[in-house]
Amino acid sequence: MSDAQPAPHAPLSEFDLIRRYFTRPVHKAALGVGDDCALIEGRPGHHLAISTDMLVSGRHFFADVAPRALGHKALAVNLSDLAAMGAEPRAFTLALALPEADPAWLAELADGMLALADAHGCELVGGDTTRGPLTLSLTVFGDVPHRAALRRDAARPGDDIWISGTLGDARLALGDCRGEWLLPEPDFTQVRPRMDTPTPRVALGMALRGMAHAALDISDGLIGDLGHILARSQVGALIDVDALPRSAVLASQPEAIQRECVLAGGDDYELCFTAPAGNRDALAALSERLALPLTRVGTITAEPGLRLVDHAGNPTRYTGASFDHFASS
Repeated sequence: MSDAQPAPHAPLSEFDLIRRYFTRPVHKAALGVGDDCALIEGRPGHHLAISTDMLVSGRHFFADVAPRALGHKALAVNLSDLAAMGAEPRAFTLALALPEADPAWLAELADGMLALADAHGCELVGGDTTRGPLTLSLTVFGDVPHRAALRRDAARPGDDIWISGTLGDARLALGDCRGEWLLPEPDFTQVRPRMDTPTPRVALGMALRGMAHAALDISDGLIGDLGHILARSQVGALIDVDALPRSAVLASQPEAIQRECVLAGGDDYELCFTAPAGNRDALAALSERLALPLTRVGTITAEPGLRLVDHAGNPTRYTGASFDHFASS
């Protein structure tokens, strides 16, 4: 008998896992696996956009997180997927696993979640509960007119690349919590809400219908998330790393920390979208109307791949990677 051992399986990334085992052609749906939401026929003239996200204690949030903040974030990250498709929130379901049913804790969780739901007219319509490790899984439903959804496969060479808000504050706060770096208390207090209670850019997503070509929300880090648009659209991108918008707190950090946070930091839930250069004035007006900064950071290219440059156009090297549930610690 041979003593040879079978070769170990190469580790699967989160997206390899989805592609290999759970991606199938769709025949009844308008859009299946691979975007921020699936699309199926909804009310006349509209698609129903559907997305599910799961938050697991110790993986997506610290065990001691305030329950009100956790309730807010659990819904916010799902609403962000609707925003990325240009969909208007309609309803959601909640599946909740709890190690114990603590009435005070549950009241705070519900208050945080339902306050955000009410702000976006998104009704809780069902779900499930069970005993188990603390886990929240939400499915959201939204309406988007036919041919108006902002899909990942619609970027075109020559499009501008835009980012809403600022990037990196959530990662900066996480690094402090993990002991990777130490922020002055006032700075940590300023950036922590970006990690705990992100703002889904629903109004922006809806306003971008007919103005932007492709979009997604930044949940795992810009370089990884933008890569999904590039792959689905079969295009490349040129990004000016010095143009990436960041807060004053992040801008005060060493350059290496800034690059890590803006390029690979997750949990920002800002929108990254592409739009024709002819829409710059309209986007400037939209930014003013929503009181939300929109920053042009690069260009979609016909040449495949993602290239990073500084403000002077010099190539910039970055070897980090965005978050992956099966490759990241």
